Amino acid sequence: MEYRIKETSSTIALILVSCMSGLVSAADSYPSKPVRVVVPFAAGGTTDIVTRILAQKITETWGQQLVVDNRPGAGGNIGSEIVAKSPNDGYMILMATVATHGINAALYSKLPYDPIADFAPITLVASTPSVLMLNPSVPANSVRELIELAKSKPGTLNFGSPGSGSSHHLAGELFDSLAGVKMVHVAYKGTAAALIDVIAGQIQLTFDTLPSAMPYVKSKKLKAIAVTSGKRAQSLPDLPTIVEAGVPGYELTSWYGALAPAGTPESVIRKLNSDFVGTIRTGAIAAKLVEAGAEPVANTPDQFAVFIRSELKKWAKVVQDSGARAE
Repeated sequence: MEYRIKETSSTIALILVSCMSGLVSAADSYPSKPVRVVVPFAAGGTTDIVTRILAQKITETWGQQLVVDNRPGAGGNIGSEIVAKSPNDGYMILMATVATHGINAALYSKLPYDPIADFAPITLVASTPSVLMLNPSVPANSVRELIELAKSKPGTLNFGSPGSGSSHHLAGELFDSLAGVKMVHVAYKGTAAALIDVIAGQIQLTFDTLPSAMPYVKSKKLKAIAVTSGKRAQSLPDLPTIVEAGVPGYELTSWYGALAPAGTPESVIRKLNSDFVGTIRTGAIAAKLVEAGAEPVANTPDQFAVFIRSELKKWAKVVQDSGARAE
């Protein structure tokens, strides 16, 4: 009996050593094939822009392609579910947002994924303010003038968003609440459709994240009057915040962060964090993000996990107060 116990112990030890060697080998060789990063929104939006800025540089660093895979639908839930249910080997990751891991948990009666339990945080990549933009024909050139106009003609100003409960929609609801006005929300199927109608004058204004808004601001197709963040945007330093422009307490920012499926090996998470953070902090990449209207962040997986929990709590209250529900 004693001999058999020793034999079993030796066998277990050999198995453990073999498994550990395999894990080390897998970590050392990662990535050994292309990695897919799911963007849960359409191409051309801010999440897509931020992801593609990083993807090219990370592809060069790895010698393996970081493939951008757009899977839009259901406010980001479709793409998020795909990643949540994918193999946890590090070869499919998600570019999460304030919608997928902040707003949607309160907005939808049931999510097809758990924003905490189903994911392993990698890093918070960047944050962006939104811009309050008007059709050039609207007779208001500042937030104060817009408020005066809205109060003089209640219910006649329409603001567009890519959908009920989106950060764009909640930006408008928060503005109504704090400014004491009542504008009419018009939901579209995507940001592009809302922007087209503001430019055409079908609706009067919209709140859009800075990277996707920037071309219209620069070309003056739309009139930008303020940003929604707590401080001025690096890329538009002359544009005041909504607080500075006369609405105390107003602050809303969007964000973008990389997540892997829960259970992804810790060694792979460390590798992803190191390479993503290194890329974000590269001078040329940081400059591209700022030029596009995003503020580079780059933090640890633990810091990002704490941030996600705080966002879920914050947006639960905002959604409840707004009365917004998913359509």
